[in-house]
Amino acid sequence: MKLKHILLHFKIAKNLMRKLKKEISKCTLCAESLEHGPRPVFAFSAHSKIMIIGQAPGSVVHRTGIPWDDKSGENLRSWMGIDADTFYNEDKVAIVPMGFCYPGKGKSGDLPPRKECAPAWHEAIFKYLDGVELTLLIGKYAQEYYLKKSLKRNLTETVKNFNEYLPEFLVLPHPSPRNNIWMKKNPWFAEEVLPVLKSTVASVL
Repeated sequence: MKLKHILLHFKIAKNLMRKLKKEISKCTLCAESLEHGPRPVFAFSAHSKIMIIGQAPGSVVHRTGIPWDDKSGENLRSWMGIDADTFYNEDKVAIVPMGFCYPGKGKSGDLPPRKECAPAWHEAIFKYLDGVELTLLIGKYAQEYYLKKSLKRNLTETVKNFNEYLPEFLVLPHPSPRNNIWMKKNPWFAEEVLPVLKSTVASVL
């Protein structure tokens, strides 16, 4: 009977997660503010070990529907030391951005992620992901939302003090090619943070 109860619980949880994914896929909370319309992009399973919380999909990802399907994604996978097959395996990596849809272009790059997404969906998702051992907070929006008062005065200082947030969070700048100048100005990131990121990811997976 005990085994039956466990299997029934697992089946119910699986069905609820499937229902949640459908609800997110059909989300229109901020449709009126999205120039290109809603197309939520995300990935997760009950077995995910690593959680990636980034900003929002870019224009390429909006077209393909594949998360991190651009140069930023290539850089991120390189930083993590994993290949695309591992990255896109939901049982290993969950991708839950601050904004699920492409927010459109602003004056100096993409607009910020919509503020409706995280409060509406993150908590509902995370209650199914109790196997996550590492969460990557990528960029200032994810870091501001989750670190709150423990955030430093700017992103550089936050990332520089990455050890303070381990083992729950590992904080990173955005891997966009736009940040190549930041990388050159802050060589300590490649020397100190990336080795920890790669070794931690390898250990978790």
